[in-house]
Amino acid sequence: MHNETRYRTPCKDPVELQFMQIFRQHEGRLYALALRLTKSETYAQDVIQDVFIKLWEHRAEFGQIRNMDAWLYRLTENRVIDFLRKAAADERLRQTIWESMPPNAQATASMVEAREYHHILQKAIDRLPPQRKLIYCLNREEGLNYQEIAEELKISRHTVKNQLSTALQAIRSFVAKTAGPLSFIFPFLF
Repeated sequence: MHNETRYRTPCKDPVELQFMQIFRQHEGRLYALALRLTKSETYAQDVIQDVFIKLWEHRAEFGQIRNMDAWLYRLTENRVIDFLRKAAADERLRQTIWESMPPNAQATASMVEAREYHHILQKAIDRLPPQRKLIYCLNREEGLNYQEIAEELKISRHTVKNQLSTALQAIRSFVAKTAGPLSFIFPFLF
């Protein structure tokens, strides 16, 4: 008869087990999102590490988080936005990110992001009331100034200015809500 020593893993805290389960369930998808947005494995890993550190800091609130998927996605998106803001302000960081991308990925990623952004922008324009949309299009697409638009539509220059200002605010708001991090990559296209 052999004297067997059985090794038992120490019983883990239920909160720790829950954290590990959440981590295993979400880490891959959140990493893919961060990688797609940062274009850098290193920065994506940093973002995900920050996300899960924040989750651990909120472990006492696990039961109060109604939708863990949405909570983690929003947290990841916010961390990426922080990263993109920092990258936009830091020329060396921006250059490092650009150089770390494969040459064809740089062009492809930029084209996909630009196409997605323009699609969102067009949705925002389409949501404008008819006259506001017309004024916006005459100004931005046809290059007419306030006076030319006022004469063509037989309205005051002041009305044109107000309608265009309101249109731009509505578009910016829609794009910021819809595009998320893309709105920081292409902030001046409209």
